Amino acid sequence: MVPAAVQAEDRPDSFADLADKLLPTVVNVSTTQKVEEDEARREFEEFFRDFFERREGEEPRRPRRAPSSLGSGFIIDKTGYIVTNNHVIADADEINVRLQDDTTLKAEIVGRDDKTDLALLKVDTDRDLPAAEWGDSRKTRIGDWVLAIGNPFGLGGTVTAGIVSARSRDINAGPYDDFLQTDASINRGNSGGPMFNTDGQVIGVNTAIFSPSGGSIGIGFAIPSSIAKNVIDQLREYGDVRRAWLGVRIQTVTPELAEGLRLDEATGALVASVSDGSPAGEAGIKQGDVILEFDGRDVEEMRRLPRMVAETRIGKAVDVVIWRKGERKTVQVTLGKLDEEAIASLGPEGETQEGSGGEMKLDSLGLALAPLSEEARENYNLDERAQGVVITGVRGGGTAAEKGLNPGDVIVEVDQEEVSAPQDVARKVEQAEKEGYRVVTLLVYSQGDFRWVAVRIAKG
Repeated sequence: MVPAAVQAEDRPDSFADLADKLLPTVVNVSTTQKVEEDEARREFEEFFRDFFERREGEEPRRPRRAPSSLGSGFIIDKTGYIVTNNHVIADADEINVRLQDDTTLKAEIVGRDDKTDLALLKVDTDRDLPAAEWGDSRKTRIGDWVLAIGNPFGLGGTVTAGIVSARSRDINAGPYDDFLQTDASINRGNSGGPMFNTDGQVIGVNTAIFSPSGGSIGIGFAIPSSIAKNVIDQLREYGDVRRAWLGVRIQTVTPELAEGLRLDEATGALVASVSDGSPAGEAGIKQGDVILEFDGRDVEEMRRLPRMVAETRIGKAVDVVIWRKGERKTVQVTLGKLDEEAIASLGPEGETQEGSGGEMKLDSLGLALAPLSEEARENYNLDERAQGVVITGVRGGGTAAEKGLNPGDVIVEVDQEEVSAPQDVARKVEQAEKEGYRVVTLLVYSQGDFRWVAVRIAKG
């Protein structure tokens, strides 16, 4: 028998009272776009110009207008502010909003954010409109009941119910993906509509579905209110979104990298590089640090960090817990403003034998290494950012080849210590072996960018 403390709430006998209350807050959104006269038709008419009489003073043909999008939205303020998806109103020349009582109003765009696919509209009205209330999606649990209301296939005010199926879904829609997944029926035309909890609060903005057929198969996605409300507030105040900036390139901490970095588990975000003059750089965050906590929240995986930063107020001083050379440290960072040019991006993922000209073969990694001479810089077209030991050969089937290392790549650090000669690399590999580690972490400069690579040490 399930203990009473963990029993789920009973399904409501009906959602009718809740639907009655919420339906007036949801609107249908339609857009029109100018359609220019077909070029081929124009040429055809031109060709037969002499065969037809034309009336004097005939008005020129006007561009046709055709519906280009149908979607949903919801009112967040009685004065006429309406939330929808950016893709619903993209490229629109005219936007119309239809209320539940069939009143149609012309809407103007207050602001839009393509990175989260959100937009804010405004309609002029001489009466107060019923408005929905934001809820806190962070309190929503998998299995909670939800209602979706929208305009599927242009049918208007349609209510569906389901549960929250999953949280923090990444569907490759943008850099801040953190979707709620639901089995409430969502179809084309529901985009931009609200997802309500059983308290009648908006906890998500329905945005996408997964469907091979184009119809609902019980996998829909909504932007959580924890993201949407902040974006919409900024669109209302500024007309655009002003995100905070940390100033690091990051990559995933794989199990192999975790071992090489002497971390107990694969967690956090590994700093591949730090932007010059960035808040992170000024606070002392370095290449090779692993960011474990940001502003009191665990960074359980790399992709969570950009969202945490973006949701934080510009100018706020936050504590960042990092892992550096086997120790936890805390630094305080004052966040700057993210510019498009400064967007934080996600990174990619034995016995020695002396050779001629200072080259060394490192069989345990399957590499041939050489000092970074001017000749090597010229041969491999390396810029001044490249400092360290150049890879001159990679053995097929070796551990380095498995990680995609190539001749011309430059090893900058081994296990977070700078190297300047092949012997430095060999010494660090030998030290790791003696300490019982199976991998070493290499900071590699390749094709103008830095990345961390964990390479297994092959036994001789």
